[in-house]
Amino acid sequence: MNLSIKNVPKEWVQHLRQRASKHHRSLQGELLSILEDSLNQQDKISPQSLLAELRQRGLRTPKESVTIVRKDRDGREGH
Repeated sequence: MNLSIKNVPKEWVQHLRQRASKHHRSLQGELLSILEDSLNQQDKISPQSLLAELRQRGLRTPKESVTIVRKDRDGREGH
């Protein structure tokens, strides 16, 4: 399948050509490599998204657990 990107700024094209040359690829090969890397990154979970998912499920990080235990302990000491 063929794709076409129109109105690419000249600076981007220059940068992409330099990058392709650095990696010993054609411009087409470099663009395919960039797309492949981008698609592969989508499958990986970032630390931020993992933490957000854990919090959504009600799981706590060790630091949060320490805070919860301290609040509970401090509350009992006052009685």
